[in-house]
Amino acid sequence: MSTLTVEIWSDIACPWCYIGKRRFAAALEQFDRKDEVEVIWRSYELDPTAEHSHEHPGMTEAQLLADRKGMPEAQVRQMFAQVTEVAASEGLHYDFDRVVPANTFDAHRLVHIAGEHGAALVERLMSAHFEHGRVVDDRDELVSIAVEAGLDADTVRAALESDEGAGAVRADEAEAQALGVSGVPFFVADRKLAVSGAQPVEVFAQLLAQAMPAPKPAFVTVPGAADAEACGPDGC
Repeated sequence: MSTLTVEIWSDIACPWCYIGKRRFAAALEQFDRKDEVEVIWRSYELDPTAEHSHEHPGMTEAQLLADRKGMPEAQVRQMFAQVTEVAASEGLHYDFDRVVPANTFDAHRLVHIAGEHGAALVERLMSAHFEHGRVVDDRDELVSIAVEAGLDADTVRAALESDEGAGAVRADEAEAQALGVSGVPFFVADRKLAVSGAQPVEVFAQLLAQAMPAPKPAFVTVPGAADAEACGPDGC
């Protein structure tokens, strides 16, 4: 049974969330009590009003962001180049020329629908979006990604065509607002320690070490009991 719960608020379409995910995973892998840690992925839409991909066919991520932010596209591409370089240092291969701007609500629903497969789906969805140019708000594509993660196609399609998972996404986002989360990735350990952003591995290691409860002793000495004669490895 886990003794430490780490909740991670992130968005599928957040490049720093994928980088943060890799760094946290590296810290967890090095942690000597990793088997006692439960990781829960929470939903957070950076732009809940984002248009679906079919509403802006052919538009690149750079064009869309430049238009929304009122920035020169060259400046946006420079930003993308910088984050791509950081991602590469974590073994990720971002290709912003292929990224399709998308609404991520259904992708977040899918993570909740997936249950125990949710963590694997977060990885696949982020990779699909940033590395392979797959359309993460297209339901056929989402079904395909879910099948790759081990889910049943018909079950996933039926769930996506209903409103399953919608309440869970909204609950995550309401909780984030209540906690004062204003950006992602955001990591919360047992609701007592938190870090924001794609921190270095060392910071995540510190989070785990500080938040993990001390091991409970197998027994408690009777109060007031004095030492008495006993035998040990060196004799009696």
